Amino acid sequence: MQQNEIKIINRLSAVSVVGNTALTVFKMVAGLVGNSSAMVSDAIHSFSDILTTVIAYVGTRISGKRADKEHPYGHERVECVASLLLSLMLLATGLGIGYAGMRAIVTGTYKTFSVPGAVALVAAVVSIVTKEAMFQYTRHYAKILHSDAFMADAWHHRSDALSSIGSLLGIGGAMLGFPICDSVASVVICVFIAKAAYDIAADALCKLLDTSCSDEFEGEIRGFVESEPQVERVDLLHTRQFGNRVYLDLEIAMDGSMKLDEAHAVAERVHSRIEARFPSVKHVMIHVNPDDKGKND
Repeated sequence: MQQNEIKIINRLSAVSVVGNTALTVFKMVAGLVGNSSAMVSDAIHSFSDILTTVIAYVGTRISGKRADKEHPYGHERVECVASLLLSLMLLATGLGIGYAGMRAIVTGTYKTFSVPGAVALVAAVVSIVTKEAMFQYTRHYAKILHSDAFMADAWHHRSDALSSIGSLLGIGGAMLGFPICDSVASVVICVFIAKAAYDIAADALCKLLDTSCSDEFEGEIRGFVESEPQVERVDLLHTRQFGNRVYLDLEIAMDGSMKLDEAHAVAERVHSRIEARFPSVKHVMIHVNPDDKGKND
């Protein structure tokens, strides 16, 4: 991992931890002072963001380690494991919030709640703006780093922004004389969080299970290789996702009368050009098949 990447990771983590800590304290105080269970739930969600950022940081740093004797293919899949942990934590947080809201609705205890104060409404607005800004910031650098863990962390920020929208509507409804809205908002928050957790887990599992890349990506690879001089065609192309990187198994056909050292040189050139053209490709395994027909026959 390069020094500039480490700096970006450290900066991302610091911004997220400091920002979420401030939001957690602010929203918890606003929820308690403003008598809003939805805002207290939202504060718990923000606290979970601190933990997920720590997991994303550790996972990204480990995945960036060089290959070694025990891990000759590298450590990229550690990011997938980190993303799975993030999704499980996110799901647990969402279910806890949803349970509390549903329990208040079913038992009718929401009727005993005090009307939320304006401070809770202000806290919801501040949270929406702040968390959306953190989402955009984290997603931008996650793309630069090609980091699944930090991309998951970014969507965690977005889910917090969406849950704050639910809090805003619930608090507003309760202030207008519908106290059940505050508890309903907690259930809505649960749904948003669970959806984000599912998306993160599904993506991580795909990359852990050697899932092939999209047809569009494979088609781009195939066209790029077949445009190479002296390559007659691509006989076989298999792709597999390894964490945030891609491995290729490739069989190419070349003139059967070509000398071994010439065929080897072409294969090496194809290998190097693919890795230079497609940064997500970590390694290419190429097998050469003889084609006695010739490209111009």
